[in-house]
Amino acid sequence: MDEIHRFNKIQQDAFLPHIENGTIVLIGATTENPSFSLNNALLSRCRVLPLKKLTPPDLEVIMKRSLDKRGFILGVHIDKEAITYLSNVCDGDARTALNSLQIAMDIHCSGDHGRDTLKVEDIKECLQRSHVLYDRRGDEHYHCASALQKSIRGSDENAALYWVMRMLVGGEDPMFIARRLVVVASEDVGLADPQALSVAVSAMHGCQLVGIPECQVILAEAVVYLSRASKSREVYHAMRSVLDNIKNTPGNMPGVPLHLRNANSSH
Repeated sequence: MDEIHRFNKIQQDAFLPHIENGTIVLIGATTENPSFSLNNALLSRCRVLPLKKLTPPDLEVIMKRSLDKRGFILGVHIDKEAITYLSNVCDGDARTALNSLQIAMDIHCSGDHGRDTLKVEDIKECLQRSHVLYDRRGDEHYHCASALQKSIRGSDENAALYWVMRMLVGGEDPMFIARRLVVVASEDVGLADPQALSVAVSAMHGCQLVGIPECQVILAEAVVYLSRASKSREVYHAMRSVLDNIKNTPGNMPGVPLHLRNANSSH
């Protein structure tokens, strides 16, 4: 079942009895994180086999197979260095590699280049790196958000700036990043720099006002400020401790002590 993540919860539940009695053997494929896109009942009855990205040598083999036919038809030869360059910038995505190769060949053939060999400089001239690895709804979305927060937590402003710009170039919603910065300001910076929360909230309002691309500067400044700020997770850890205590209290919750109750209460 290809693109199994497109099934809603009710449709996924329809598979359960047939999987349990052995009527069907379900093999599903998805580009999403199964932990988020599949319900727990179906996931517990399946075995998840993650597929790794293709390596640059793998991509070279795939592109050369395509060139054996298409390159011969168009009368265009691809320089070996150009193939190697493409295999490195496509980040393990065969579809991106083939599409990029096709675009480069089509543009090269439609122009007057005076030669029938496609070189690295032609690839760089014809293509823009619009295929930055980023999936707003998949694993990369959460990986980059986590990397951004951990870089700020570690006071590494250069790394934090890299991750926020990578997310923006990949098409991430600036408001998602802004909300994440508000979380960072409250969880990681905390009372060590109370002004940090105001900076993060102001950045979020600024993003709402100006939009892309101007909001990139606003987010970059907020990221650098939070990275340089002193850090304290004291309140966050105290809050988690209180929540754990409330959840683990056996029986009914204790009543409010008399001296803390509303003065108008008679009980």
